[in-house]
This record gives sequence, structure tokens and C-alpha cells, in this order.
Amino acid sequence: MPPGERFADRTDAGERLAAELVDRGIGADLVLAIPRGGLPLGREVADALDAPLDIVVASKIGAPGNPEYAIGAVSSDGHVWLDDEATARLGVADAYVERERERELEAAREKASRYRGDRDPPDLTGKRVVVVDDGVATGSTAIAALRLVREGGAERVVLAVPVGPPDTVSELDGVADEVVVLRAPASFGAVGAFYDRFDQVTDEEAMTYLDERP
Repeated sequence: MPPGERFADRTDAGERLAAELVDRGIGADLVLAIPRGGLPLGREVADALDAPLDIVVASKIGAPGNPEYAIGAVSSDGHVWLDDEATARLGVADAYVERERERELEAAREKASRYRGDRDPPDLTGKRVVVVDDGVATGSTAIAALRLVREGGAERVVLAVPVGPPDTVSELDGVADEVVVLRAPASFGAVGAFYDRFDQVTDEEAMTYLDERP
């Protein structure tokens, strides 16, 4: 992949994403990053749009025997999104889905509490919200996050990501009011392949981006 098509790291991707949003004239009352990897990008976007930064938490439901393959996701408020086609193809039992839903719901709630501490979730009513992540693959986590924001009363919901496969971007376009993606290559392997540096972001590091302000 040519160097110009890659991102140096998440901060670089966030800067480029922020510039694209500004160029398109997209404003925001609130920027919500998906932890952990979305927070370095969310900080850049929030600063550029002069908007506060917070989080939206959704936890992936993995396939039986292959937890990295998402068959759905659950948001911290309990909203569930399932890939019906994948669950049918894999023959996933309802009991498995319910068990994993409960487990991932607890994980999502715990993460939201750890990041926010005593702070209440932001009021989304009537807000223009930009949801940011470091990339999408299946899109399951992003879909759950977007639906959480929509059901929270947001007036307009924009998803901003550096990279994602065209079919996923198309599906997400049906959930958000607008999807901003910098790279949507037909040949897509993994999000990390589009970064020179894609180290795992720790919770401790991710939370520091919430402490900073424009």
C-alpha cells in the first residue's frame, strides 16, 4: 500500500479526519469516541470542531469459538444489534446469544462507568453528534453505538472513521445521517493494516484524552 494511503498513527488519522469534517462544513455540539482506539482521533476531531468530547460504549458479541468475529454488539444502555445473516449461517443458538448479550452488557456498563467516573452521560437531546472510531471492519460496534446515540434523542448523527470496507460503509450509511470515511478500499483485510503504528490503546491512556480540552 502506498505510504500516502496509510496513516502514521491514530493522531495522524484523527487530524486528517478532522480536516475532512471541517472541509465538508460539518458542525457538532458533541463528539463521542468509541473507546479505546477512537479516543485519540476523537480528541483531534473535538478540538477542530470546538466541541466537547465524551464516549459512547458498545461491546462486541463474538461468534462461538471465534470471539474476534463479531455477530453483533450491545451498547451500555442495553441496545442489541445482531447480524442475523451471520448467526443463521453459523447456526448460533439463542441461548448463546442471550448469555453473551448479558456478559457484554456488563462489560459495556463497567467500561462506561470506569471512563466517566461520577459524571453523568451527556444529554443528547436535539444535539448534532459526531461519532468517531479508528476504523470499522464488520461495523457491529459502530452500529450499536450509532443506535444508542439516535435513541438518546440526537437530532443529527454523523459517523467519522478513517477507513472501512465499502459494504460496511454502505450499511452504516443506512444507520447514520452521514458517514465520513477517508479510505474505503475494495480490498480490505484489517483496520490496522492501514496504519504504520497501531499499538493497543490502554484504558489509562485513552482516558487522558478526555481530560484534555481545546
